[in-house]
Amino acid sequence: MIDFRKLLPLVLCFGFLVVIGRLFLRRTVRTAKLRRWWRLIADRFHEYQFLKVPEFNDNFQENQLYRRVSLYVNSLQSLEESNHTNLFAGTKSNEIVLSLNPNQTIEDTFLSARVWWTNEVIRRNDDVGRESRAFVMRIRKRDKRRILRPYLQHIHTVSEEIDQRRREVKLYSNVDPDGLRSGRWRSFPFTHPATLDTIAMDAELKNKIKSDIEAFLKSKQYYQRLGRAWKRSYLLYGPSGTGKSSFVAAIAKLLSYDVYDVDLSKVSSDSDLKLLLLQTTSRSVILIEDFDRYIAHRSKVPVTLSGMLNFMDGVANSCCDERVMVFTMTTKENIDPVLLRPGRVDVHIHFPLCDFDNFKNLASNYLGVKDHKLFPQVEEMFLSGATMSPAEIGELMLMRRNSPSRALRSVIVALQTNSESGGSTKAGRRTVEYTEDGSVGESGDSAALNCHDGVKEIRKFYGLLRRKSGRKSDSFDLGT
Repeated sequence: MIDFRKLLPLVLCFGFLVVIGRLFLRRTVRTAKLRRWWRLIADRFHEYQFLKVPEFNDNFQENQLYRRVSLYVNSLQSLEESNHTNLFAGTKSNEIVLSLNPNQTIEDTFLSARVWWTNEVIRRNDDVGRESRAFVMRIRKRDKRRILRPYLQHIHTVSEEIDQRRREVKLYSNVDPDGLRSGRWRSFPFTHPATLDTIAMDAELKNKIKSDIEAFLKSKQYYQRLGRAWKRSYLLYGPSGTGKSSFVAAIAKLLSYDVYDVDLSKVSSDSDLKLLLLQTTSRSVILIEDFDRYIAHRSKVPVTLSGMLNFMDGVANSCCDERVMVFTMTTKENIDPVLLRPGRVDVHIHFPLCDFDNFKNLASNYLGVKDHKLFPQVEEMFLSGATMSPAEIGELMLMRRNSPSRALRSVIVALQTNSESGGSTKAGRRTVEYTEDGSVGESGDSAALNCHDGVKEIRKFYGLLRRKSGRKSDSFDLGT
């Protein structure tokens, strides 16, 4: 028989615990509500300062801080918990990116201080109807002096980490999808598969180009000490199909630089060209293809020679550091030397038609063949003066990639046809010419220097090749 008198203390203890628990939970809820109300009331009596981070500055140049703040704010946990959050597919598979709504505000906490960010979007009442974008930070005045600098540094650090995780090279174009002129850049994913390893180029020459780029990247302080804009310019010249565009893509991917492809035929004036340059960012490649074609038909292009010279080395070029400019053309003949002088173009790289060494690189890349019984016959054809562009040979190999023998025979037949018709210019070896502006030269190896007219002495200074003053020459070649 159950003795209820013995169970009574246990029942009373259980009931007491339930009552205490309910009171504690109610008190916790009440405390949270009181704290929230207290914050709302306290906020009414605090003085705040509003700091705006606009998307563009007064010169319509992109504000890099705006981009940093955007990456940081859209990564906050409070955005994920917000009632209004936009979801976008990221650049990588299975990646979801969060984004604020226009004029939405979220809260952040740093060093026990609260900060509010608003994604301000204002549509202008002009004919174009463009939007003005900015991030507005609201912060208590008493907290500003204590946390502002470390908070901005924190934003920079976090956004840099996010940028490295998401980094994807982009291609920017100044052409609208309908083919009309545009005063602003439009971006597209840059998915070109070319790398320096896949470019049909002599290995020694690749190493020299890599050394030149590495020397440039390490020369920021040297350029600043000289009072020069930290940029490097390259001229790629040679027949069509010799790999100039692929080389640009390979360099952009090697550096992880965005590519700004300038179509001069879509530029309405010199000021429009300057504005496009000001809207580019640091760590970018500025590309103008078929430069000689624009020069030959300059009367039909709205950009003047003065505007082009300012684009190449004018004051606007100093707006962004760590920039590479690339010009491609078929030939340097009949080009005004003033366009290619030192300081405007630092390095000239010749892209000739295919020779036997480049052919072997193509056979390795396209067919996976490093040696073949037909190679001597192919070499004989090249020695006899027959040649084709790397693009033409690559296409023949691509069409017959399942049978290396058939692919090589088709190349031999094409070379014979080309030789009999006297088609293409004889192939030459790729060379690199460094103009004597003293920017950055070859570093590291002891390759011979075959100098042009009148170049007498070259010496290294801070790892950079410079000529002795008073001598006169056009350029000097490396690796010839």
